[in-house]
Amino acid sequence: MFEKLDPLLHSELRLAVMSILIDVGEADFTFIREQTGATAGNLSVQIDKLQQAEYIEVRKSFEGKRPKTSCKITGKGQKAFEGYVEAIKTYLDKKA
Repeated sequence: MFEKLDPLLHSELRLAVMSILIDVGEADFTFIREQTGATAGNLSVQIDKLQQAEYIEVRKSFEGKRPKTSCKITGKGQKAFEGYVEAIKTYLDKKA
């Protein structure tokens, strides 16, 4: 039987954001945008969805007079990502 995939993580951009945060722990908005190639508007919407699901924490601050947004994966997000990876493996195992 195939495992159910988390629909929140099944989006390419949200999965990319989570993959980056799994790797680096915490990253600012500009770094994530550069790594994903996403537009600022689309990335902002996807980050908001991940934050609402409590998969990431978002911190807004200022560096001088410039706003800075940082994202950090939560324990819940870590578990969700690991579960998603395990679910994908069930699909790949069926193909082998």
